[in-house]
Amino acid sequence: MEREWSMLSDEQQLALARAALRRAAETIAGQAEVLAAEMEQGGLLDRGGPDALRLLANVVRVNGLEALAPAGHA
Repeated sequence: MEREWSMLSDEQQLALARAALRRAAETIAGQAEVLAAEMEQGGLLDRGGPDALRLLANVVRVNGLEALAPAGHA
């Protein structure tokens, strides 16, 4: 696998790395949303968690997308 990776161009490696990071950010944000819903439905003890988790989800999504913007793009 490492050999296959090194055979990719720098641009291809960067594109794949960005896609993986986007996917990871969306997974984290999605899990925060699931936990928030579970708290609201009474499955988990709620101590203000749903709002905090939704905030986390939004921060991960926003910062994840901004951090992955190609260089030279605003």
